Amino acid sequence: MSAPITVTDATFQAEVIDSEIPVVVDIWATWCGPCKQVAPLLDQLAAEYDGRVKIVKLDADLNPETVTAVGVTSIPTLGFYTGGTRVETLIGAHPKPIIATKMEALLA
Repeated sequence: MSAPITVTDATFQAEVIDSEIPVVVDIWATWCGPCKQVAPLLDQLAAEYDGRVKIVKLDADLNPETVTAVGVTSIPTLGFYTGGTRVETLIGAHPKPIIATKMEALLA
């Protein structure tokens, strides 16, 4: 069973931009209530999409360079990447079916 991977400013390029499969980036913080609501959903989706879509987590407080570079102004922010390009963004807590629909679009 797969689980979300932790990424940092130093590993974002390799894990997200250079990934051979689509990636969902969860930009979150430990103090963020809605982030805590989304986390278990992403754990489930990581297992369900294992090998097809990679889910990574980026702590906004510890990785300000990437947060600024991708233009995040609110958390949680989910960025959906394919071929190294962000193609979709969800801001705030969303139910699992909404997130899964965006993930399916990455595979279409």
